[in-house]
Amino acid sequence: MISSTRNDFLTVRDWHNAVIGDKDMILRRTSALEYLELFNGYMKEKTIDVYARRRGEYENINYHIVDSFNGIDYVNFGDVLCTSANQTFNDMFSDFDNIDEQSLVEGLSGYYYRNNMSFDGLSIKPENMDVFNRIKDWAIEYYDEV
Repeated sequence: MISSTRNDFLTVRDWHNAVIGDKDMILRRTSALEYLELFNGYMKEKTIDVYARRRGEYENINYHIVDSFNGIDYVNFGDVLCTSANQTFNDMFSDFDNIDEQSLVEGLSGYYYRNNMSFDGLSIKPENMDVFNRIKDWAIEYYDEV
């Protein structure tokens, strides 16, 4: 098994590029928020979350195995595939009890401020609206409290 952590690289993007670049994986959840630059990430971070069709050689990857990437909305950044902001937020809302809440709130806040203090452009699935409505005010006020 190959192991690599955030500390081995200057930026989170460099780390993601080295570990999953040009591989059959799509960054998801917190890792996608980092790559989309909606969340700064954590120092000493050790785990990358991906959609993959099979397990790879890295021990520090949380693999969510899927049969196909059909139905996953993602962006191609050259060698790195990353879920879109809409896909990322919906994935996290739908599994709210098992996600990194800090990264979600900070990422949602980053989206809000990047989009002229608006969530316009986000397509929240109807089944995720309750979670979105519960945390959107927290996200709006996030940078006021930091």
